[in-house]
Amino acid sequence: MKKADSDLEYFENEANALKEYPKSRFLEVVQDVGFECDFCGKCCTHAFNDHVYLLKDDVSRLLEIDSNALMPSPYFDFCDQDGRFYVSGYSLKTQSDDVGSCVFLENNRCRIYDKRPLICRVYPYMIHREEDDSGSYDWREISGLNEHGLYGAEMNENEAAEIYEITKKYESGYINQEIEFLKAVSNHFEKNKLKHIPKVYDKRIRDFEKGEIVTVFVYYNGIFHEHQTQK
Repeated sequence: MKKADSDLEYFENEANALKEYPKSRFLEVVQDVGFECDFCGKCCTHAFNDHVYLLKDDVSRLLEIDSNALMPSPYFDFCDQDGRFYVSGYSLKTQSDDVGSCVFLENNRCRIYDKRPLICRVYPYMIHREEDDSGSYDWREISGLNEHGLYGAEMNENEAAEIYEITKKYESGYINQEIEFLKAVSNHFEKNKLKHIPKVYDKRIRDFEKGEIVTVFVYYNGIFHEHQTQK
């Protein structure tokens, strides 16, 4: 599939770029920013952070806690000629309040804090490249800067180095999960004589947006798991 090949090339390039990312830059940025959580709970809401994408190890752990807390990640990657979607992983469900709080958020505190997903442990730190409003494509290390939390806290180099290691672990895990998915979905489509049809994708997305139930295959642990989901 052309789309899968293109996406695979992108993530392989990102994997190589991440290997070359200078640790010293990250340490300088995070120490300069000095982020400190003020327990506002913003990062745990759909309104502020859209969705929480889970790595394979997160899913394995959360399945033991509450399997009903998981849903197919909301941005589907592919759609076959029969209108079935394919996506690279799971996300956390949200509550039905005004801001879409995480299913595990209660009184602005996480009910599974010690077992929370890796992205939650990392946030607001990141190490990936994005295009800014001016069209410049460069590394970003902090998400939601000046939109939540406190700034200017003192942070020594050892603390910054620990944050760097766990952040790089997440970013690397995410990229590798995407690469594994793209290879698997290409093989699955070829083996089963399936095709990614953009027109079918667009139609089924419109159906999904209208509230129709759609079939989504979620890639987890080397297998495509079938789900019926509704917005």
